[in-house]
Amino acid sequence: MPKPRSSSSGRRRQDRRREARIINEIVVDAYKESERALGWYYHLENQLRFPFAATCKARRTTSPLKAGESVTITGLASEEDCDADIIVRVRWNDRSLGVPLSQLEPQSVDASTAEAVADWHYWCSMGYRF
Repeated sequence: MPKPRSSSSGRRRQDRRREARIINEIVVDAYKESERALGWYYHLENQLRFPFAATCKARRTTSPLKAGESVTITGLASEEDCDADIIVRVRWNDRSLGVPLSQLEPQSVDASTAEAVADWHYWCSMGYRF
């Protein structure tokens, strides 16, 4: 597991079960940033069931979405677009665009999708980076 960012403010309490799943299933044998990024990318590609509805949970400067807005997540962005963050493709205002998965909360999804997104949200909230 990579070291968290230096700022520990706002971080959650460690979830040992989730940490073990992430280490043993997602970033196993991933030592470099690019390997961790690909581990997450392929894990999410296999676990998320598209399309699904989501709600924006927080505003980000890298996204036009506002908190509370609803979108449909249609897929993952390309591997190249996910080398620093997990970006998903969404339908928004009759357009398709990429936004950070960490910004979105899935609505009425299957267990696999819910767990995978929760794992990603946990990873981000703990301050971990690729």
